[in-house]
Amino acid sequence: MTLDPNLIRQQFPSLDRPAIFFDNPGGTQIARPSAERIQRYLLECNANHEGAFETSRQSDEILNEAHAAMADFLNAARPEEIVFGNNMTTLTLHISRSLARTFGPGDEILVTRLDHDANISPWLLVAEDRGCKVTWIDFDVEDGTLKLDEFEKAFERKPKLAAFGYASNALGTVNPVRKITEMAHAAGALVYVDAVQYAPHGPIDVQALGVDFLVCSSYKFFGPHTGALYGRAELLEELTAYKVRPAPDSIPGKWETGTQNHEGIAGALGTLEYFEWVGKTFGGEQEEGLRERGYTGRRLDLKKALTAIRAYEFELSRALLQTLTGIPGLQLYGPADPRKLDGRVPTFSFTLAGKYPRAVAEALAKENIYVWDGNYYALAVTERLGLEASGGMVRVGAAHYNTLDEIERMGDVLKKIAG
Repeated sequence: MTLDPNLIRQQFPSLDRPAIFFDNPGGTQIARPSAERIQRYLLECNANHEGAFETSRQSDEILNEAHAAMADFLNAARPEEIVFGNNMTTLTLHISRSLARTFGPGDEILVTRLDHDANISPWLLVAEDRGCKVTWIDFDVEDGTLKLDEFEKAFERKPKLAAFGYASNALGTVNPVRKITEMAHAAGALVYVDAVQYAPHGPIDVQALGVDFLVCSSYKFFGPHTGALYGRAELLEELTAYKVRPAPDSIPGKWETGTQNHEGIAGALGTLEYFEWVGKTFGGEQEEGLRERGYTGRRLDLKKALTAIRAYEFELSRALLQTLTGIPGLQLYGPADPRKLDGRVPTFSFTLAGKYPRAVAEALAKENIYVWDGNYYALAVTERLGLEASGGMVRVGAAHYNTLDEIERMGDVLKKIAG
């Protein structure tokens, strides 16, 4: 069942303006149920944790429900395996500090040149503090895919950790997470996955993937600026958390330091309730097969939603690919095979001959088309492509509330900019 863009867009109040939002990889627009959850929380039960009074009890109920819903979203085994925090970057820096206690001089950490710096710099800092060796896994500059043969060679040396992304925020590449995870575990390495860019675009199943840690941020999937981390329960229980003494020793409380962004967590719950609506409304044809695979209740609806979104976005990716490759002087980076759309999300980065990326973004903005330029904190990508000194790239990223008409409009404007 195909998504109905008109019904979808009605769930996003901020879309009711003469603007085209292709800045989604940097942060999506918020879904109405998420905004309403935030407002209700602040007006009805804004209180701190574990009080004896009514608003505190109501607040705790919402936070508990949010943990359960996020566990359903990622198909975690237990709600306690979900840790909320400010964002993916902060959570990663927090967990990396604790993991560093288990590393020693000479231990090896793998990072990739395809990643956002939030899944690189924390591990570089760990290596600096603990005397570890860092190995960089390269990507193919022609098609934007990770070089798995370099992973294979590195795993022969039994590294302690492999950190990589689910999808590239710069090139749109979807990485073979399960395959790399199996290779890592066979070598005795832990796996830390940045799923920020994949979460808005397709279903995530941490149990099927087998990852040890996976992190995402709800402002990238139609919610507020709140991050969420999945960690295998035994690891979260075993690792030492940097926390104050009165904080719980049990999970997830030992990791959720200080007073959390309660309204943000409530908003994340609202986002997942939006996805449930999408699943119930547009995922009917998938239900029987998913039930056979063990999905029921909210997990079923969330799985249906993200599967339907992924299918709709294949159409957007196909249209973006066709549009961008038809612009004179445009150089596209990353996966560009229209027969392999399952190997990317609808995020495309490019340069335009004779045009500085910022100038292209500004020209599009004058036509109310919002895109990003620069390196988007994927510094290793623009350095590897030799584009950092020349302003990086222009990035266009679609979400499931975007339409084919918007892509056509952007293509017309880009042709004029190209001259």
